[in-house]
Amino acid sequence: MADAYFNLTGKVALVTGASQGLGAGFARTLAAHGAKVVLGARQAGKLQALAEEIGAIGGIAHAVSLDVTCRASVTAALDEAEEALGPVDVLVNNAGIAITKPFLEMTDADYDQVLDTNLKGCFIVGQEVARRMAGRPEDSCGGSIINIASVLGTDVIGQLSTYCTSKAGLIQLTRAMALELSRAKIRVNAIAPGYIETPINSDFFHTPAGEKLIKGIPQRRLGRDGDLDGALLLLASDASAYMTGSTITVDGGFLVA
Repeated sequence: MADAYFNLTGKVALVTGASQGLGAGFARTLAAHGAKVVLGARQAGKLQALAEEIGAIGGIAHAVSLDVTCRASVTAALDEAEEALGPVDVLVNNAGIAITKPFLEMTDADYDQVLDTNLKGCFIVGQEVARRMAGRPEDSCGGSIINIASVLGTDVIGQLSTYCTSKAGLIQLTRAMALELSRAKIRVNAIAPGYIETPINSDFFHTPAGEKLIKGIPQRRLGRDGDLDGALLLLASDASAYMTGSTITVDGGFLVA
């Protein structure tokens, strides 16, 4: 019953930052539930390997070169995606980076790099996708945009000032987009993950500081593969037809601690 409820057959989903980590996981999950998936990132080799992996298990995926900070790159990627798989129905705005430094050591270049990717990048991709969604015939327009925010958009920790700022902005951008795009039948929501273990952060969580952080999470564990799937499938599917402007927190209780 659950699989039928979250059936994405016939939908085309674009995932940015799909070459690794959460983005690659999102792509696998969407493909497993019937979506044709467009994999967008700058690392072409990793994208192609993921597309072949999805194809080997019966899914459909197409890799596109995509730099979310460059509007020309975004429009070219969307043109290629539409030609290969059709118009995008679901956007997962996932591309993001973090620079860990004390606030007093952050440079203008650090600030620009993080905000350009995490916030302006989501703005550019979201705007270009929304324009195409809104421009379809009235009986077929609409779609779902899912911005990947963070619990650090509402809470803060040290040495991640630019990351926290970018994710706070993304939560507000989600709400503003939802307000303006509703009449075009475009839903815009966000997922705010807590601490999810990935190859990038795994070493840190085996240090004393990382272990202390885990003990501060009420569930006493990090997020694992699949822990974000429920929120993702809810927002990508018609099960969330009356949801827009929402942020779903998936953090093992971190924010309530």
